[in-house]
Amino acid sequence: MKRHFRVWRGDSSGGDLEDFDVEVNDGEVVLDIIHRLQATEAPDLACRWNCKAGKCGSCSMEINGMPRLGCMTRMSTFTAAETITITPLRTFPVIRDLVTDVSFNYEKARETPAFAPPAGVAPGQYRMQQIDVERSQEFRKCIECYLCQNTCHVVRDHEENKEAFSGPRFFIRAAELDMHPLDDRTDRKQHAQQSQGLGFCNITKCCTEVCPEHIKITDNAIIPMKERVVDRRYDPLVRLGRKIFRRDQLESEGALPSQRTARVTAETPSGRRLPEAPAVGPDGRLDISELAAPSQGGLSPFGEDLTFPLPPEQVTYHHPEPDPTLPQSEPPATGGSNS
Repeated sequence: MKRHFRVWRGDSSGGDLEDFDVEVNDGEVVLDIIHRLQATEAPDLACRWNCKAGKCGSCSMEINGMPRLGCMTRMSTFTAAETITITPLRTFPVIRDLVTDVSFNYEKARETPAFAPPAGVAPGQYRMQQIDVERSQEFRKCIECYLCQNTCHVVRDHEENKEAFSGPRFFIRAAELDMHPLDDRTDRKQHAQQSQGLGFCNITKCCTEVCPEHIKITDNAIIPMKERVVDRRYDPLVRLGRKIFRRDQLESEGALPSQRTARVTAETPSGRRLPEAPAVGPDGRLDISELAAPSQGGLSPFGEDLTFPLPPEQVTYHHPEPDPTLPQSEPPATGGSNS
């Protein structure tokens, strides 16, 4: 059948919506319709796309006002009489048609401090346990479609905030590195507050709603980072230390415990101690040996210096002897002649 579409056409100087009636087949997505438009009615229609599998983030656009990926929005989600309106991302300057200038995000990416490995540990020598990376592993699913950046009203509605605000995509980057067990930088929280504009975010969760990878941006990244900043800036003990010591003396002289140590050694409201992370060796590597790891089970009950299979004289298990007081079952007949 044919469906009615309204597609924004124009460039940085201006533009307007154009109407098209396009054939739609079963199982197609919005990006298929754009390709059909380019092949039949509008060969000069500009649109970014690459993988058509929801993994590159190139075909970001607004469909009926909702930031979405064109390749992941099925036509079956719209009614037959519904008009589908396709417009470019509103937060970023339009280059032409559905293509926008997202260089703002790459500038913020360059401003984000990179991963800093521990001293003396080279690439290929990093050792981490899965439990240490589970919290931040979710944020690695980001495909940088910038739908979260587009829907964030702090940059969408206030052009003046762009210089001081990085946006949710880079808040999850900061949170990922702050949770990284081998990242050696200790100023992630301060940088997020002072340089990335974390305080501008007021937790509307609109970024989480539009994420095609279903990353819990607000609950698992932004809110924990805000809590760490509050602990660092407004903890009474830390504030007292700031009044007594210079900033460079707070941790160098051991005047105050670091926040990382405080989190590990704190107690829950019930009085139980929180689980402690395994110790890191002098080379900065975690002990992952099953025998030496403190969270593993005890040694084998057979002893330490044994080889398997065990010789018969060292096997302590024996089949129980039959009880003479119990009736014994007759052996089954095998059949055949006795000749």
